[in-house]
Amino acid sequence: MIKTCYYAVLGVERTAPEEEIKKSYRKLAMKYHPDRNPGNKAAEEKFKEAAEAYEVLSDSDKRRIYDQFGHEGLSGTGFRGFSGFEDIFASFGDIFEDVFGFGGRGRPRTAARAGADLRYDLKIPFVDAALGVSTDIEITKSTVCQDCGGNGAAPGTSPQVCELCRGRGQVTQTSGFFTVNATCPHCRGRGQIVHEGCPRCNATGREKVKKSVHLKIPGGVETGSRLRLRGEGESGELGGPSGDLYVFIHVEPHEFFQRRGDDIYYQLPVSFIQAALGAKVESPTLWGQEKLKIPRGTQSGATFCLKGKGIPRLRGLGRGDQIIETLVTIPKHLTKKQEELLREFEKISGEEDLQAL
Repeated sequence: MIKTCYYAVLGVERTAPEEEIKKSYRKLAMKYHPDRNPGNKAAEEKFKEAAEAYEVLSDSDKRRIYDQFGHEGLSGTGFRGFSGFEDIFASFGDIFEDVFGFGGRGRPRTAARAGADLRYDLKIPFVDAALGVSTDIEITKSTVCQDCGGNGAAPGTSPQVCELCRGRGQVTQTSGFFTVNATCPHCRGRGQIVHEGCPRCNATGREKVKKSVHLKIPGGVETGSRLRLRGEGESGELGGPSGDLYVFIHVEPHEFFQRRGDDIYYQLPVSFIQAALGAKVESPTLWGQEKLKIPRGTQSGATFCLKGKGIPRLRGLGRGDQIIETLVTIPKHLTKKQEELLREFEKISGEEDLQAL
């Protein structure tokens, strides 16, 4: 039997790139798919022919041999094409999945799956959030059972191939025009049956473990900031990668500091004597005590700026500032002498005459 040129079967030039070859095969596979042409033998042959052509031209080594020696050259390598539809679907099921939303018949569904991500909410003091801190947290996560290695079978035993799906993890169901693969109800998609379960994980292949995780929190985080620790989530299944751990920061309020952006705001109490006569005082900051000069006649609510004494910038250089607002305090209790002096001050300043008016 004389075989048609594989390039002609797919309708592409000999110089066609791999993407064009795949695109052409996908179009023909959809056109001649047996589920779209039930009972059509000619379409089935076209479907098989296109799959064989794609099998050769999508493989660089096979394509090189075919370009040099043709069909005879491939025969010398032992290439015989596909024995049936099941082989085609198993090899190229992803192409059909793009259109139908499921794989080809016979394609197993026991692919590796990534582990789930985890969330941890961490409450930290205001100063630790501002300056940064290292700490350890304890998380509980699901991981592969150490006794059975994740297969769910008791140590010394092995899972058996599911008799219903024969290890594919799927059973074939016909629904109108299409043949759809569904998860095997007997093995629940794993393709294997455990007859003697692992006592440690109760045959699930997974176990809950506690783990201590070290965190390095940078200075400048605030409530809502999120840290991502790759691979610290739950372990994957069937060789899949572990998920990630997301730590959400919640900052506790400070006794007297307030944060606005990268700046710190602080109300500094000063006596009415210091405000009137001026004074040199000390103000607390995140970085220690700082000296501040209060000018004569300072009013309550006046503000002063300490450059670079605020919050470190998470995404940039330097730090914010500390804004100090003066809060002039009035004594609640006066001695007789203090009251006499204030009356004298009132008299000298003329405020006594203003009251009389």
